[in-house]
Formats: sequence, structure tokens, C-alpha cells
Amino acid sequence: MSRMNEKVLRSLLESVKSGSVDIDKALGQLRHLPFEDLGFARIDHHRAIRCGFPEVIFCPGKTIEQIAAIFAHMAEMGGNVLASRATPEAYEAVAANCPKAEYHKLARAITLRQGEVVAPIGHIALVAAGTSDLPVAEEARITSEIMGHRVVVHYDVGVSGLHRLLGSTRELQKANVVIVTAGMEGALASVVGGLVAVPVIAVPTSVGYGASFGGLAALLTMLNSCVAGVSVVNIDNGFAAGYIAAMVNRLAAGKPPSQEE
Repeated sequence: MSRMNEKVLRSLLESVKSGSVDIDKALGQLRHLPFEDLGFARIDHHRAIRCGFPEVIFCPGKTIEQIAAIFAHMAEMGGNVLASRATPEAYEAVAANCPKAEYHKLARAITLRQGEVVAPIGHIALVAAGTSDLPVAEEARITSEIMGHRVVVHYDVGVSGLHRLLGSTRELQKANVVIVTAGMEGALASVVGGLVAVPVIAVPTSVGYGASFGGLAALLTMLNSCVAGVSVVNIDNGFAAGYIAAMVNRLAAGKPPSQEE
């Protein structure tokens, strides 16, 4: 878990020790405080306590200077940091303050790993229909891995060559949760859902010709899946799929949210 704001924590603990603040009230404050006001952003430094992982920086719509500043302030807390949908220019600005940060070009993500590396229990399977789906799949992978989970990939196994997928069936059945990214008609999620006994998180991608309507066709196919174990996130939202998969794998391993990272 990320290191908390020491001044706030110390003050609160001293108040509990002196008896001026009771335990229940202190717990209430820990759930909601603190945040850091940068003027253009209020960074939620306690999100790791509530949710098991720190706040994630969504880069589109922010200036490069804002991204770099938010990243640097989050890095000061000592936990892992993730910025999604980042450009190479944003990474250069981040790296000027945080030279250990890494840029994942295909995933368009910046990560900084500072938390103690703990061997993950169980794993997440990540399935991509085609090579064109890899940017979304890689966003999911990077998200799950920075949250401390092991991801096993099965790429380019779309339904047009079903034998490629069936060759991975045994490995898929060993996972605690499966992410499936697919564009075009998006049928792959239902096929995978019929092969495994664990939750399948389907990610429709915007890959495909005109009638795929930028991923809408895949989204509707996945939402209408006849397989009960398939759930769906938004079009191209690899981040959400990776985050949810990490939560499922954590619970399957019997780890409470406070043990994330």
C-alpha cells in the first residue's frame, strides 16, 4: 500500500493517543482524508486505503505540465503510479522528475513501480482476437501488472482461426479471471466464456470496417452474449478491464484490498 501523508497521519495518531479523538472518528477521517490541492487538481492520496490502489492519472485533456506535476506529487507518496493514454511527450516531462518511470508505447501508459514486489497468487489470462487489438490488450496488461498481478497473454487467437484459441484452453482454465479484447463482431468473448469456469471481462475494441461502427457492433455482441459469465466494459477501455481483473484475482487469492501492491 502507498505510504500515507506522514504529517496528517502523525497528527491523527497523536489525537487518538491523547484521547481527543476516538477510534471511530479517526477511522472516519482516514477514509476521506487527505487530498492534496494543486489548484488544477485535487489528488486523492487515500484512495489506496479505500480501494486498494492509488488514484490513476487519465492524461487526455490535461496539459503536459499538469500530468508531470500530478505524477511527481503522487510519486512522493512512495506507491506505484500509473498514467493512462499518455503521449511520448508527456512521458519525457514525467521522466524529468521521475527518471525511474517507464513508458509503454503500445499501451500508451506511464508506470512507476516503487512498492515492494510481492509474488502474486494466481494469475489473469489476457486474450486478444488480433494484433490490431493489442493496444487495448496491452493497456489492460500494464494496469493489472502495476497493481501487482501476474498476467499470461494469449494473443492473435480470434474466431476466424478457432484452433489457435482451443490450443490454449488448458492454460485459460488455470486463470482466476480472463480478459478478452476483440473488435469486428466481438464473438470471441462468448467463445472463451464457454470454455472457462471463471469470470470473463469482455472489452470491445474499435477495430473493424465501417459496419462495426467504431466498436459498437462488438459492444452489442458482447452485451448480448448467451454465456452467463461474461461482463462487458466500455469500448477500448483496457484500463477498466485490467483494474477489475486485478480486483477479481486479488479476491480469488484471498487477499483483502489493504494488501494490494
